[in-house]
Amino acid sequence: MSLRTFSCRILSKLLNPGSPPAAAAVRGYHGAGRPRCPGPGGAAHVRVVDLRSDTVTKPGPAMRQAMAEAEVGDDVMGEDPTVNDFQKIAADMFGMEAALFVPTGTMSNLIAVMVHCRERGDEMIVGDLSHLHIYEQGGSAQLAGVHATTVTTLPNGTFDLEQLESKIRHGYPDPHYPRSRLICVENTHNIQGGRVLPLSFLQEVRALADRYGLSVHMDGARVMNAAVFQGVTPSTILQHTHTVSVCLSKSLGAPVGTILAGPREFVAQAVRCRKALGGGMRQAGVLAAAGKVSLLDMVGRLEEDHCNTRTFAQALLQCDPALFAVDMAAVETNILRFSLKDPSLSPAEFCARMGQVCDGEEAALGQGIQVLMYPYFGNSVRAVWHLGISPEDTQLAISKMQFVVSQYMKEKLGVQ
Repeated sequence: MSLRTFSCRILSKLLNPGSPPAAAAVRGYHGAGRPRCPGPGGAAHVRVVDLRSDTVTKPGPAMRQAMAEAEVGDDVMGEDPTVNDFQKIAADMFGMEAALFVPTGTMSNLIAVMVHCRERGDEMIVGDLSHLHIYEQGGSAQLAGVHATTVTTLPNGTFDLEQLESKIRHGYPDPHYPRSRLICVENTHNIQGGRVLPLSFLQEVRALADRYGLSVHMDGARVMNAAVFQGVTPSTILQHTHTVSVCLSKSLGAPVGTILAGPREFVAQAVRCRKALGGGMRQAGVLAAAGKVSLLDMVGRLEEDHCNTRTFAQALLQCDPALFAVDMAAVETNILRFSLKDPSLSPAEFCARMGQVCDGEEAALGQGIQVLMYPYFGNSVRAVWHLGISPEDTQLAISKMQFVVSQYMKEKLGVQ
């Protein structure tokens, strides 16, 4: 079977809302792959607008040049000058004593949990919809022996402070209970659509943690988006946390890498955990050079992503007929979640239609357009803007959405 035939069969199954692949895709955003079938139109000129995630970004010429010219050494021996310089830049930017370059955000969060929770059976408190709890394979329990208890994630990414306080264990060393050690927050909040945690909330969480002798770790994969949205420095946000994990390979455009930052003693222990997890890289300056460009040159353009996201969200609301539900007050950064009002048009089918090129599309739009996005939780669709998506791309995505809606309505009404 050819790849094209296989891909077309998969797409056909996605168009059937009752099929297992579509049902599985709704559970999360990693269940629907990039459509490879051009569809029945077979358009010769196809423009792809990839909104699946901001992880699909690619390094630009300046970043590639910095990587090619990077001075390197053995980072495990502490001798890579580019890594050392990068870690100092990051620590200063985040208002932390020290920082550590780590291959991935998942590893970075796991290291943070391992350092904060030194003994097997220690406990962390996390939001029930947090990335650390949902998407990181339970690594804290699987690899670190750390128990997680959850608090209910509210629509804006926060949680109720009274419920948080009620989750703190007070019976240690009673042998029945784990020992509360850590509170984890996520900023911006992925599942809740890129919501930015209010500074007042972070301040209250830190005060609560201090009262009971707990630490606060922020999964700040997109904390730079939060800083841009709030118009503050990253250190203004992070003053309310003990440690933070900041991803470089999303809208900041680096090909790989995360920064883990905190007190010097914490980072010294984190180096040991990184090594144990296989994250000790050697001539890592080639990658750290890309990270330097990310932090120094790419933060200022994040507002463009936020603006493009709002533009597409507004176009959804203006769609006639009104097929989409969007809470514009929740559209704060570069992640958009929207729902479909028509029960006969599932998120999986809508995403499949957006991702294929149909008959008549090239004639109507001037070219074939594939817009890639994911079915998501609760009858919703997730789309994410990033440096690879320009205002022009956003307008193309709007045109494709309008075309898909018109075609769907014609089919529904039986119009030829």
